[in-house]
Amino acid sequence: MNIKVLLAVIAIGFQIFAQAQNNKTMDKKFEVQKAETEWKKQLTPEQYYVCRQKGTESPFQNKYWNNKEKGKYKCVACGEVLFESDTKFDSGSGWPSFYQAVAKDKILEETDKSHGMTRTEVMCKKCGAHLGHLFDDGPKPTGMRYCINSASLDFEKK
Repeated sequence: MNIKVLLAVIAIGFQIFAQAQNNKTMDKKFEVQKAETEWKKQLTPEQYYVCRQKGTESPFQNKYWNNKEKGKYKCVACGEVLFESDTKFDSGSGWPSFYQAVAKDKILEETDKSHGMTRTEVMCKKCGAHLGHLFDDGPKPTGMRYCINSASLDFEKK
C-alpha cells in the first residue's frame, strides 16, 4: 500500500473516531437546545468552533488568559455562571485556568479520547457547550486545573 494512502486512511480513521466522541455529547438532552443553524447565528465562528465542534483556541492569544479583573465567567452559549475570578490562577498554559467551578452541578465531565490521548472534557451542563479540559495538576485547595477556552466564556465584572 502506498504510504500516502495509508496516512490518508489513518487520518480519516481519527476523524471518524473524534466525530463519534463528539456525537456522544451532542445526543444528550440539555436544558438549552437549539438547532445548529441557531447556534451558528448566535455564536461567532470561533465560539461555534470551540463550543459546538469541541475545538481549541490558541494559547496566550485569547481574551481571558491574562484577565486579572474580579467577576464571574459565564457560558457564552447560555449565560450560565460557571467560574469565579477568585478561583482563577496563572497556570502558565496560556488559557484561563480555575481550580474549581462555581458548583459541580454546573459542569459536565466526560472522558475524551480524541487526538490519541485520554483527558477529561469539561462542558456546560445546561447547554452542552465544550469549555475545555480538566487536569489534576492545579493548586490547593482542590489540586484541579480547569483549562478553559476563552471563546466559551463571557466575563461579567463585579
